[in-house]
Amino acid sequence: MNRQRISSGSPFEEQIGYSRAVVAGDWVLVSGTTGFNYATMQISDDVVQQAEQCFLNIEAALHEAGASLDDVVRVNYVLPDASLFEACWPVLRKYLGRARPAAMMISAGLLDPRMKIEIEVTALKAR
Repeated sequence: MNRQRISSGSPFEEQIGYSRAVVAGDWVLVSGTTGFNYATMQISDDVVQQAEQCFLNIEAALHEAGASLDDVVRVNYVLPDASLFEACWPVLRKYLGRARPAAMMISAGLLDPRMKIEIEVTALKAR
């Protein structure tokens, strides 16, 4: 099976040694994605704005892979502060409300203390 690697241009990918997404057949696996704007390497202090940026980053990777947010079948959310999760719900519904993937939220520390949410998705491209 051929693998296609997708990069966002984030310096983290090179420094850590991973791809933003990997396409394997009809599957698209998008790495945990944070709220950094990769063009500017800026990140908001607001968890809701970070969630929005996460989905913009994820959407770009899916588009490059020939998929969309409607193809997402699994999503994992990681937040250092679980009490902030509910504030993100409208953003999650905005981007995944049609797909309604299987989901899990984990409360755990993230690599950079500025990061308030990280989102990982798996998509199955529509045939």
